[in-house]
Amino acid sequence: MPKNELKVLVILLVAAVLLGVADVLLAVGLKRRAAVSRGERKGPALWERILLPPMLIGKSQTRRIAYIGVMAAVCIVVNLFEFKFADVQFSLTIFASVLSGVLIGPAFGAAAAFLGDFVGYLVNSWGFLYMPWVGASCAAMAFITGLVMKIPFRFRGSGYLKLALSCVLILAVCSVGINTTGFYFYYTRTAFSSRALELISEHFGGANTYLAYALVRLVFMGQLWNNLFNFALLFAAVPLLNAAKPLKISIR
Repeated sequence: MPKNELKVLVILLVAAVLLGVADVLLAVGLKRRAAVSRGERKGPALWERILLPPMLIGKSQTRRIAYIGVMAAVCIVVNLFEFKFADVQFSLTIFASVLSGVLIGPAFGAAAAFLGDFVGYLVNSWGFLYMPWVGASCAAMAFITGLVMKIPFRFRGSGYLKLALSCVLILAVCSVGINTTGFYFYYTRTAFSSRALELISEHFGGANTYLAYALVRLVFMGQLWNNLFNFALLFAAVPLLNAAKPLKISIR
């Protein structure tokens, strides 16, 4: 077995064990507390309603870990592929990360998105150093979406509203707040690309401020269009998610 594949396998096994232990401890501790607070009341505990999607409530730790593994595998695959159109670089990382939050909830979705980014990097680093803020951003996308989708709106079209709110928060918190900030300070210590410096010089008179870099990265280097591309795919996927009855998802 090649070294890279062996490394990935070991990491996935260790991650599965750690997630299993964490899930068991969380379930035992919170179930005891919930049992005391709710007495004989039937139904899932508050923590289950917040952290778990309907299809995973009451399911075994093995099944939960299996779902994490499946979504992590999806995130790994999309992290291995990207394509460029003109100066814009497209990938499906945002789509997969958000989908993780929708399908398996904020906590497990964040774990799957982070593992997907990290293991995807180990499989193919593209010759770059590992940048932890990218993985943190993927995890935050899933976590934010998982929480927002739990907002108890019930009117027709509320699911689309929650998905739209998730997209706005992801753009502000993840794409700008985490990723752009991480790359700005990283390149400040190393070196900005010639393309970025050229655009900053052309549109901002060479003043290499955070705001200038953020606008260049989002607008002129295409990160905003990549976000919108992924957001459009998410809204296109809504009918398919609604049609998949075993997922118990209703985005109306």
